[in-house]
Amino acid sequence: MAAWSWRLLLLGGMIYVLWLIIERISFVVMPVVVALLLAALLHPLTRRLRSAGLRPIYATWITMLLGLALIVGIGFLIGVRANEEFPRLVLQIQVTVRNVQDWLLHGPLHLKEAQIADFVDQLSGQVTQYRSQITSTLLSGATAVVEVLTSIVLILFVTFFLLKDGDRIWSWFLRAFGSAGTRVDGAGRAAWATISHYVHGTVAVAAIHGLVIGVVLAGMQVPLWAPLAVLVFLASFIPIVGILFAGTIATLVTFGSRGWFLALIFVGILVVEQQLENHVLQPLIVGRALEFHPLAIILVLAVGGVLGGIAGAVVAVPLTAVIYRALPELRRGRPAIEPPAEGGPPGAEEAGAEDVPPHPEPGVAEPAPQPVSLGPGEQGGKGTQEPETARPSSGAGEAVSPQRNG
Repeated sequence: MAAWSWRLLLLGGMIYVLWLIIERISFVVMPVVVALLLAALLHPLTRRLRSAGLRPIYATWITMLLGLALIVGIGFLIGVRANEEFPRLVLQIQVTVRNVQDWLLHGPLHLKEAQIADFVDQLSGQVTQYRSQITSTLLSGATAVVEVLTSIVLILFVTFFLLKDGDRIWSWFLRAFGSAGTRVDGAGRAAWATISHYVHGTVAVAAIHGLVIGVVLAGMQVPLWAPLAVLVFLASFIPIVGILFAGTIATLVTFGSRGWFLALIFVGILVVEQQLENHVLQPLIVGRALEFHPLAIILVLAVGGVLGGIAGAVVAVPLTAVIYRALPELRRGRPAIEPPAEGGPPGAEEAGAEDVPPHPEPGVAEPAPQPVSLGPGEQGGKGTQEPETARPSSGAGEAVSPQRNG
């Protein structure tokens, strides 16, 4: 216990110092993390373009331009719809507020106007207080706009070079680990495969979720259905917690514009769709990469939210999955990719696997071996092979020792 304790204390101190460094340079760390996620999302398109014969620079530019065009198109759609529907939404919410007030006065609760007025005054005071805090924060932190723009530029640059020179950057990075480079390479490839599967699966699930909610809201003729669908799409990147937040906002807008009956229908559809996502889409699409129990996801989200706020909650699950998959590869005492039983490691056809003599099939008698003279100085199938006596075959893939002399 004492030995484990001082090791855990040392490890905890190292993690604490690392966390302080990350907090100090968070202005650089967060854009790099976002760029890694974007690179994992866009890399398949870049790889296909390069496989089609395009140079890396052209494939990267086409990928980046297509991604920016998609973002600008969605933003334009949201802006147009919000500009057209926001005034109508305000009028409908005013009508709904009057109806709710009338129900509180003349319904089963029989509240008095003085009580409702006090509640409205308290709510208005809180809204005014928060609005003044937000306004003072924006005025005092005018540099936040510059920081956001700088972060966006940094994200674009890092994503561009990761897509263009990712393999070269990784090879340069491995040189720092010397003889441990093989294990680090295996851990890095396992981490990259995990983050790629997670990002692609999460985007697919979020897109399905946003599409379904957008179709339902549009069918109910709810104002601002397009911005709400995009909000649901973005909130789906925060497991469990995000959809509660986005679903609550969509429900309130539905209630304020279409009444309580359609709001209840929307809540029912939201619950059913969420259950299908949790029990069908998530296990099939994302579960293959993570294989995390929901309790583990909730705890990871809680820790990430406490330590890093919304950004911490977003990156907590993929970061934990990456660590969980990479650590076993670092602990291996051999290469991460094991060679198969016969035929050599993957890619042996490029490494002279054709020089390895084939083994006889089971049940087929071996011909009498003849002395074979090969070039001097070669070993392992390329050196001098001594004659062997005939022996019964024990199965495909059995290694033959050169010391077994007739």
